[in-house]
Amino acid sequence: MQQEIEVKFLNIDHGVIREKLKAAGAKLEQPMRLMRRVVMDYPDRRMQSKNEGWVRIRDEGDKITLTFKRSIEHEFGGASEIEVTVSDYQKTIDIFKATGLTVHSDQETKRETWTLDGAEIVLDEWPWLNPFIEIEAASEKLVRDVSQTLDFEWNDAVFGSVTTAYREQYPDIDKNEHISAIPVITFDTPRPDWFLK
Repeated sequence: MQQEIEVKFLNIDHGVIREKLKAAGAKLEQPMRLMRRVVMDYPDRRMQSKNEGWVRIRDEGDKITLTFKRSIEHEFGGASEIEVTVSDYQKTIDIFKATGLTVHSDQETKRETWTLDGAEIVLDEWPWLNPFIEIEAASEKLVRDVSQTLDFEWNDAVFGSVTTAYREQYPDIDKNEHISAIPVITFDTPRPDWFLK
């Protein structure tokens, strides 16, 4: 499995970051677009509950990816993953449903993708969450270098899945709650009440 090496910086003005990316010579690979994804597991969530992973199918606008992800413990708090490109979003979901998996979370986000010096920088928007960016690269050094180029303080870095970003913005979220447990996460869906308990 390939290990993700990535970092997030939260509460970001995307307009300011775009200007910094342009000034640094970054290349816009994909403009801001709506993306949709599903998180799949068995009905009893046995893969996620045993930290064995989960299946994600994502329509990225220009391609559709099928990914098996597993959380791993390391400084960058990311995941290891196996990913392939597939040709049909709904049929891929249907194949996994036929094997006994179910959709546990149907999600949509907005994402803009840039590249700089071999790193991928994405400007992300999720429902009920302030804008943030994610920097991913093949090495920790490259992630740190690009972060510095964009004037980010390493002490402000956040590691882990998007659930970590939600917990930063909504500190009252129970530590046992995970974003993938919300059945529908879309821009027109009301924020769950438990975010503000």
